[in-house]
This record gives sequence, structure tokens and C-alpha cells, in this order.
Amino acid sequence: MAGIIGIRREDKNRWERRVPLTPEHIHNFKETYHIKTLIQPSSIRVFSDNDYTKVGAQVSEDLSSCPLVFAVKEIPLSFFEPKKTYVFFSHTVKGQSYNMSMLKKMMELECTLLDYEKITNEKGIRLVFFGRYAGLAGMVDSLWAFGQRLESLGISSPINVIKQALHYPQHLLEIKRHFQTIAQTIKTEGLPKDITPLVVGFAGYGNVSKGAQEILDILPVKEIAPQNLKKVYERPSNTCLYKVVFKEKDMVAPINSTDTFDLQEYYAHPENYRSIFEQYVPQLSILMNCIYWNRQYPRLITKDYIRKTFCDPFHLQVIGDISVDINGAIEFTEKTTTPDNPVFVYHPQTDSITDGYQGKGIVVMSVDNLPCELPKESSQSFSSSLCPFVPALASTDFSVDFKQLRLPPELKKAVILHKGQLTPDFRYIDKYL
Repeated sequence: MAGIIGIRREDKNRWERRVPLTPEHIHNFKETYHIKTLIQPSSIRVFSDNDYTKVGAQVSEDLSSCPLVFAVKEIPLSFFEPKKTYVFFSHTVKGQSYNMSMLKKMMELECTLLDYEKITNEKGIRLVFFGRYAGLAGMVDSLWAFGQRLESLGISSPINVIKQALHYPQHLLEIKRHFQTIAQTIKTEGLPKDITPLVVGFAGYGNVSKGAQEILDILPVKEIAPQNLKKVYERPSNTCLYKVVFKEKDMVAPINSTDTFDLQEYYAHPENYRSIFEQYVPQLSILMNCIYWNRQYPRLITKDYIRKTFCDPFHLQVIGDISVDINGAIEFTEKTTTPDNPVFVYHPQTDSITDGYQGKGIVVMSVDNLPCELPKESSQSFSSSLCPFVPALASTDFSVDFKQLRLPPELKKAVILHKGQLTPDFRYIDKYL
């Protein structure tokens, strides 16, 4: 096999230091499959230009000779070239309005688009993802926000010393060591009465949720079932945190009260279900939103509910909205945030937001590229999951008709555009264009 692939420089913002493929795997492609790699230069990428040249890649601003180009985040319109194939997180499958112009440009140029999000096995389970690292960084940042919130309220606690994920120079190793120290402090000194019981809820149980729980579980944690939440308040402990994981059956119920919950029915016909999640909100201190959501699903928390129930003080102080659907599952997630300005406060009574963690309301952490706060580890993990598919992509003739496209099924179902046309599974996007 022989082929040539390109790797685009990430430049969506100054925090984006990730790569889709690491030098280690580029070297393997060259030695095993004789695949040549061109990569655009970058001064911020977590792996340097020299790291790539040492393994035989060519650093080049010009990727015009590459029929296949990989990236992480969305690509600017000016970068696309006619009839080429691009692989990246396009954020188009929900009809996201902010990326429809990009999709239309690709259609005009007769490009082919594969989206990592849609590379799945026969059970629909994603195979190439950053989810765990979004969860890891999201939990760290949400606990940081909680600590800063307490500080602003004049409450001292062991949580207050937690930093944002990007401020740990040795990344995950340093984070875990620091959390182990904090765990000992909680066990010996306890948490202040003002925040006891400290309950962290997780909406969802997939890769993102597992990553977030991995961080929380370093601290002294007692897991409880959703139906037992209120009992925690009867005799709460101040030497541990409480964790509760919500599954679909805990979050929604059939609109028809005579029906019983059925998971497959819910996914097939979510319009037949209503949210029952708000019953748990008063018992939570921190909520981590880790669910997949789109327009037909019920919301977890509505603006109307918060407006009617909010009081000062309100036990729920922080929402770590890792899923970050604007006005989505958390209706008052009004915007995405960045690592240098990661949180805002939603004020229920005025339906307004202010940046930071001060003021009457709920702090929302909605950084939309959390894995970039752990750039090296997240890139290594992502590249390991992607590299088994690269040889097939590099050897595929994308000029043939879609039906004749010889790709492994995991990849073929990820083709959103083929030669500028929406493929059968994604023709629904046409209504958003």
C-alpha cells in the first residue's frame, strides 16, 4: 500500500493544541504501509514540528497534494479544495446552524466528509472519541468552579484549592496526585456544614460520564441510587461526597401514565416521553450533564422550572455542562465558554447571564473543547483509536459511486458527504441547509 495523507493545523482558538494522529502512529504508517504524511506547521501543537519530521513526516503549509486530510475541529471555508476527502468533527449531524455554511461550501466543491462522531460498530457504539478526556477535564473544571463559588461566598473548604485542568503542568498525573491529597484532607478535616451533604449528580453513563466519575472517585465518595437522594439529608456525612448516576429511566417517563418505560421505545419515539429529572435538582450540589441530546428529547432542566423554584441560597451551585448544547438539555446554557473564561452565572429571575462565578444564580461551566486542557494524553488516546482506520482510508478510491465505495462498515456509516452529496443516512440535514 502507498498513499499520502495530510494533517491540518488546528487554529480555532489558542487553546486547541490537540492532534488527530501522533508522531508514533505516523511513523508506523510510514514503515508498515508506506503512507506519506504532510503536516502543517504549528507553534502551539502539543507535538512539535520536529517531533513529526523525526519520524519521517514532511512539514508543509501546502497540503494540496494530499487527497485525504485529517483535522480535529471544524475547518475554515477557505481551506477546502475541490473533490478532496476530509475527516474531522464537523458538528453538523444535528443541523447545527453555525456549521451549515461550511457544509454548503463542501457540497459546492464536491468534497467528501467523514465525521469521527459517526464511526461506530454494529451496535452503534462510538469507536473514535475524546469523550473520556472531556469528562476528566470537565469534572476538574466543575469542581474548580464549585470551589471558586464557595470562596466568593466566604466558605472555606478543601475543594477550594482545586485548579482548572489546564493549570496542572504535568496534566493527568499531577491532577490525580493533587486530588489524592485533597481526599485525605476531606477524610480528616471534613467538609463545612454549609455544603454538607455535597452531592454530585451525573446525567448519563457513557464515556464522558465515566471520565468525569474517574476524577470524582479519587475523592472519598459514597454512591447512592437516585431514589435514595432525599434520605442522604437525614444523616449526612461531612467526610465524603455523594455520587448519583442517572440513567434514562431516572430522567424521563412516558407521557401516557399507563405506559411503562422502555429504553428502545424512548430512543425511537422520544416525543412520547416527558422529563422527570427536575424532582432531583433540589438535592444536588453539582450536576454533570453528560448526555447526548437533540431537539426531540426532553430537557433536563428548563428555565421555567429554575425561575419558579430558585431561592437564595440554592443548593445546586454548579452545572458542568460537558455536552454543551446551546439552550438544550440545560435550557439556560446560553453560550459555549473557553478555558480562559470557563464559567458564567445564570440569573433565573432576570433570565440573564454574567461571566464569572459571582452573583445570585447558578454557575454554568460550558467549555466546548475540554479535551484540549489535557492535550497530550487526549491526543494519544484519540490517535490510538483512529489509527486502525487510517490505512483503509488512505487506500480508498473516493471517486467511485457511494454504493461502490469500498470502506469498512464502521467508516462507511461515517460518510456524511460523498462527492458533495449528502449520503442516504444524512439526507435529513438538507432541511437545515
